[in-house]
Amino acid sequence: MGWIVLLIVLGLIFFFVSVYNRLVTGRNAYKNAFAQIDVQLTRRHDLVPNLVETAKGYMKHERETLEAVITARNAAVAGLKQAAANPGDASAVQQLAGAENALTGALGRLFALAEAYPDLKANQNMMQLSEELTSTENKVAFARQAYNDAVMHYNNTREMFPNSMVAGMFAFQPAQLLEIESPQKREVPRVSFT
Repeated sequence: MGWIVLLIVLGLIFFFVSVYNRLVTGRNAYKNAFAQIDVQLTRRHDLVPNLVETAKGYMKHERETLEAVITARNAAVAGLKQAAANPGDASAVQQLAGAENALTGALGRLFALAEAYPDLKANQNMMQLSEELTSTENKVAFARQAYNDAVMHYNNTREMFPNSMVAGMFAFQPAQLLEIESPQKREVPRVSFT
């Protein structure tokens, strides 16, 4: 009789340890995936001041647009720092998504205005920066998809019974997806130098 109780207790301990370890693995996976987003968004944010400086010489009368891009970039940098400090903080991830949406919109307006300046469109530095930004936008999309996949896996593991009991006992909080507008609304900044 004592062996049976011991086996049951050992089985329960093994079960709780196994579930706990899966939850920790899932949490670490989405945090690692967020770190990849951090790298790409930092690169994007670093490109923006160079882009604005290049455009500034040509677009002297578009000061408001240039300032809007810089303001949006600074908000996105601040949002990224806050979200990177704790990728599990749903409100920080939502604020980051909002800041990135604002930056994308400001960049779109900048590129739309740049079309009216033929010398700017033909500027080699502007073309290179635009190409790097487009490439970085693609990398951000891939990194965001990997992050969202990791978050979904973690949240599924956390919410399934009986894992949900262990998650509740050890305060495993749900992770927030990083959503940047629906694909129908969102447009990646495009530049045409034709």
